Amino acid sequence: MELYESLAAQAKSLLDGEDDIICAMANISALIFEKIPDLNWAGFYREKDGGLILGPFQGKVACTRIECGRGVCGTAMATDEPQLVPNVHEFAGHIACDSASNAEIVLPLHGADGRFLGVLDIDSPTVGRFGERDLDGFRKIAELFKIF
Repeated sequence: MELYESLAAQAKSLLDGEDDIICAMANISALIFEKIPDLNWAGFYREKDGGLILGPFQGKVACTRIECGRGVCGTAMATDEPQLVPNVHEFAGHIACDSASNAEIVLPLHGADGRFLGVLDIDSPTVGRFGERDLDGFRKIAELFKIF
């Protein structure tokens, strides 16, 4: 089974019957961090008061609040579009929470009623680490949050 298909199946199993989004985010961030190679951060930022607030994650200490439109996560929120950034140092307005991060992928999350829940944020120390295959794979994980 392909890596992302396996990851999505495991994530779906972890979320089966779960009704608490914080619990779900905690387990999914741990799963991603454990199963996907070459990461230094995997986690969530939740929507709060028109911005993003740090949610469950795996990795080094992170920025606690991000304004809508600021950095990669804030851009994903503002545009409601995934952000695939091969080199964060070339992304205008990048927020350097961890100087070891060089590539980033961020996907918006939506609930069952379509409301914006937050973002799934994944960082790597390797420039160019993420591509379309990763985006498609993580999109499957983000889709699972439509149960909330």
